[in-house]
Amino acid sequence: MLELGKTTGPAAADLVRDVTEADFMAEVIDASMKVPVIVDFWAPWCGPCKTLGPALEAAVVRAKGAVRMAKVDVDRNQMIAGQLRVQSIPTVYAFWQGQPIDGFQGAIPPSEVEAFVSRVVQAAGGDASGGLDEALDAADEMLEQGALTDAMQTYAAVVQEDPENARGFAGMARVEIALGDLERAEAILNGVPAAISGKAEIEAVHAQIALARQARDAGPVAELRAAVEADPADHQARFDLAQALYADGQVQEAVDELLELFRRDREWNDGAARTQLFTIFDALKPNDPVLLNGRRKLSSMIFA
Repeated sequence: MLELGKTTGPAAADLVRDVTEADFMAEVIDASMKVPVIVDFWAPWCGPCKTLGPALEAAVVRAKGAVRMAKVDVDRNQMIAGQLRVQSIPTVYAFWQGQPIDGFQGAIPPSEVEAFVSRVVQAAGGDASGGLDEALDAADEMLEQGALTDAMQTYAAVVQEDPENARGFAGMARVEIALGDLERAEAILNGVPAAISGKAEIEAVHAQIALARQARDAGPVAELRAAVEADPADHQARFDLAQALYADGQVQEAVDELLELFRRDREWNDGAARTQLFTIFDALKPNDPVLLNGRRKLSSMIFA
């Protein structure tokens, strides 16, 4: 198990600084030779700045030293603002290796702030998660290898350090699914903070729980396959076969049967084939070939 929380990274005061024309070269240009520096051009009278500034600061602090931030009051530092052609505020530039590499004007939502900071860190070859992504990758590997206790401890440690980490919550729930305790898995998801309840990672586990519940009632694959072969127009048997195949770990085969059912009668049972396909797609990883090929085939049938 990976142990987290022993190093908290640089203090916020070291990561976010007020910068003037006198120290801009040292605090931004020179400093960006080692770590990217985000420069926030603001003013005390600027309403949107009062929202954007704290959001940027929080994202920078969460990155734990992978990026730094310089705050420049344009009223007191008009020469620097003019040199960088700051025409409205808030304006944000990111510097790396002494050069601006990214930026934007105006206030943006918190999710876009996080994405901007992550993009800047990644451009410099860093890790905006402060090491949490590495821990999550390790926990995912533990889960795949069946080291469920270690995986759970690592996911829980990540959530303790970052209480809004969707991957961490999703990982804990996936461990409970692997243990066969769907009620506890659902309880973990019910405790997810509202701010991340709609994240793709959380939605994926909801789908996995739904499929796992269906698997409990799935019939024997051989019998259901025989029923379909005996009567290819028996839509219920084909649907049940798809559920049994998924429960048996034959995900591609399950998707194929559902696609065939959709091709034969897309409106059967209120569009059950498409609904089930979407549930399976939601449960898969975004880059899973089964998902990518299945979506493509379904789309081609829908828009044919």
